[in-house]
Amino acid sequence: MSLVTYELDDHVATITLNRPEAGNAINGALREELNAAWDRFRDDEDAWVGVLASTGRVFCAGADLKDGEGAVGTFGGTFWEKPTINSFESGMELFKPTIAAVQGPCIGYGLTGILFCDFVIASTEASFAFPEVSIGVPTIVGAIRLPQRIRWADAMELLLTGRPMTAERAKEVGLVWKLVEPADLAAAARECAHTLTRAAPLAQRATKEVAWRTADMGWIESVRFGEVMRKVAGATEDVAEGITAWREKRRPDWKAR
Repeated sequence: MSLVTYELDDHVATITLNRPEAGNAINGALREELNAAWDRFRDDEDAWVGVLASTGRVFCAGADLKDGEGAVGTFGGTFWEKPTINSFESGMELFKPTIAAVQGPCIGYGLTGILFCDFVIASTEASFAFPEVSIGVPTIVGAIRLPQRIRWADAMELLLTGRPMTAERAKEVGLVWKLVEPADLAAAARECAHTLTRAAPLAQRATKEVAWRTADMGWIESVRFGEVMRKVAGATEDVAEGITAWREKRRPDWKAR
């Protein structure tokens, strides 16, 4: 049985954590399959939008502490987190739109993963936690990423207390973009994904890359980089198709080239 499944339908790739008997806890095998799935999505020319989902009642129980080849191992009798270079949750350069569909508890590694999604849609039964400090372990990648998404004190509420945050509170602080009833979660994620596929995929990626890279640039450098990206995108076939479709008052037929 695959611990992570990859399904492509109408330009939407759904990557699903599939270890429900263990609460989708990240062991070494699941981590390897998850990284491979994100690599596949990045390189799949027919995949324009990605959805991160899970099976079972728990979105992700965090790292499997029983598996030294998972997200957490041991060193000198204490816990340490193995760095995963270029994995999705650690900052892979991936500019395709991504959506997280979260039901149930989303803990540790799982919460770090959804922080790299552009849209977080959660069920009213979801909850979010970085419990590492409660067992004496610092949160690293989550501590880097979370304050970039929400206000400082709200981020510290999760990072420094180790206590879970309800879905309603997560929506209030901006961690969750949209809150839905559990039965509506999959449909809401699909609707968001299909809305995204109506826009030009290469233009989306250029726009997201500009937003990502210019966060640490000065104004002049940002504008110059943006104009370079505009020229790169302007040379694509999709730009010509978009203009033609506008003139002909029809929906564009994007090719992602």
